[in-house]
Amino acid sequence: MATEPVDPDVEAHWREALTRGHGHSRASRRFFGRLPSEPRCKGCNSPFRGLGGRLVAPFGFKPSRKNPNFCARCFERMPRGGAEVDLAILFADVSGSTGLAEGMNSTEYASLLDRFYHAATRVMVGHDAVIDKFIGDEVMALFFPGMCGEHYRRNAIECAVDMLHAVGYGSASVPWIPIKIGVHAGRAYAGNVGSDSMFDLTALGDTVNVAARLQGVAEAGQIVMGEGVYQEVREQFPSLREQTIEVRGKEEPVAVRSLQM
Repeated sequence: MATEPVDPDVEAHWREALTRGHGHSRASRRFFGRLPSEPRCKGCNSPFRGLGGRLVAPFGFKPSRKNPNFCARCFERMPRGGAEVDLAILFADVSGSTGLAEGMNSTEYASLLDRFYHAATRVMVGHDAVIDKFIGDEVMALFFPGMCGEHYRRNAIECAVDMLHAVGYGSASVPWIPIKIGVHAGRAYAGNVGSDSMFDLTALGDTVNVAARLQGVAEAGQIVMGEGVYQEVREQFPSLREQTIEVRGKEEPVAVRSLQM
């Protein structure tokens, strides 16, 4: 089956955006900075509100649905294609969702999931994650150095911890929804994937699959993280014991650390 040729210019553009940010010139950032008003895109400095926001919105400079801290022009409206980069990936899933659904009617269950989506979104946006997708009772987030800075792996773990706190773990009360989280990091293909008429910003590859598997082996209130991610937060959590687990589809065991809240 034939594959489409890779456009080196598009690939280079994506790699630059995902690893270093878009590198907007001082002149363009200064120009946008003169337009009212706050809040602004963390990438290009374009305004989202006021007269300035109304002027630039028709050109795509409006909050991205993937993360409203950035404008759609900075990521969503980039050309179809992507690049292989290092990133961190977080999967959070409702634990025991089948049992939860059986114990309430469909409207109540939908309301509970909606509350979870809102709580998770606030946390992910606060950590400059790209909200990849909501899949049933699961959320997926991507952490790129071009958006999160050099400590993007740490961002992913701190996001996971804050997500557990957001649903009640670590407090005196019982969590209002049980969730479990997997976090992994490594190289993956990231970019706008799909057809010319319908594509979406996502990540693909073995690193993504392992992150999903780590979430699958986690327990309620637990973060299972790959060893490479743990090295970024080992000073915060020095007592986490190294384990190796068998991951479906992998020939070799995967080294992980588990944080229980």
